Amino acid sequence: MRKYPPSIPLFIFALLFALFVSGGIALFMKAETSQVQLHMAAMGFVLSFITSILMIFFVNILIFKKINLLLITVKNFRLQSDKPEVPLHYTSNEIDNLNLEIMAWADDRKNEIERLKKLEVYRKEFLGNVSHELKTPVFNIQGYVLTLLDGGLEDPSINRNYLMRAEKSIDRMITIIDDLEAISQLETGELHIEQERFDIAALMKDTVDAQEMKTAEKGIILTPPEENKPLFVFGDRFRIRQVIVNLIVNSVKYGREKGETKIRFYDAGDTIVVEIADNGIGIAKEHLPRLFERFYRVDKSRSREQGGTGLGLAIVKHIIEAHNQTISVMSTEGVGTVFSFTLKKG
Repeated sequence: MRKYPPSIPLFIFALLFALFVSGGIALFMKAETSQVQLHMAAMGFVLSFITSILMIFFVNILIFKKINLLLITVKNFRLQSDKPEVPLHYTSNEIDNLNLEIMAWADDRKNEIERLKKLEVYRKEFLGNVSHELKTPVFNIQGYVLTLLDGGLEDPSINRNYLMRAEKSIDRMITIIDDLEAISQLETGELHIEQERFDIAALMKDTVDAQEMKTAEKGIILTPPEENKPLFVFGDRFRIRQVIVNLIVNSVKYGREKGETKIRFYDAGDTIVVEIADNGIGIAKEHLPRLFERFYRVDKSRSREQGGTGLGLAIVKHIIEAHNQTISVMSTEGVGTVFSFTLKKG
């Protein structure tokens, strides 16, 4: 149904009001001659019509000026939110437009409240994870030091051994702190990405060669790309190496004994897709959306036995996003996992 602009119903109201006034004058002056009665009724109609029109006009201006001001205020509040602008289809009715903006703003606030609740849960979980990850090496160090102070320092069979264990725990704490610092710098943009043109195939070969000892310990075959030719991309060579190492180490940790990790390159127009696939234990579907979160572990007990800080995949994600590229993961339990990320062609 078509919505009339406010001026039409107001004009009709003024007309009805003028007819009512002129009719009242005609009835009041029924004793006068018909000519005088008609003249006075006509004058009353004109004057009341003009008066009501002027009054309604100024009231209309005042009201809709306030409505427009409120509309602009609500719209500005809505557009200042983090949520991208939702296109609204305005009508010729300012009141309807204000209602649209208020409803859209209310939806934004509702979504923002939900987002803040999720962030609060995530914050508490993150703080709990940090506390737990740091508490383990701290307690280990405390135990080793107390043992040495209680007489173990003079015992040649344990003093050096316990000091070496304490050193490992300290190294673990330093690694966690360094990884947290790296993520923080990547998120805030403080960690500058040094873009350069380099051969990703050569970098992959060097990285694979460096990881052969770790893969051999578990009997995993690390299969590099079949084509052995230069493949140039743009990116931070050091950081991309860090990404590759993290993904290969991750595949080795959760791969099958005597399994295989395959590395492939794919041409995708302006980008090169790097794929690292294993035939390991796989990841349940419900874990995939949170896989790149800091300290998130699919199997907490098994993950800590395997070592690592729980920050590797979070760092990988931040490095790739700092290159304005994407990373994804596909996995099926009992079949394996595929990580893939893109790099700009060089």
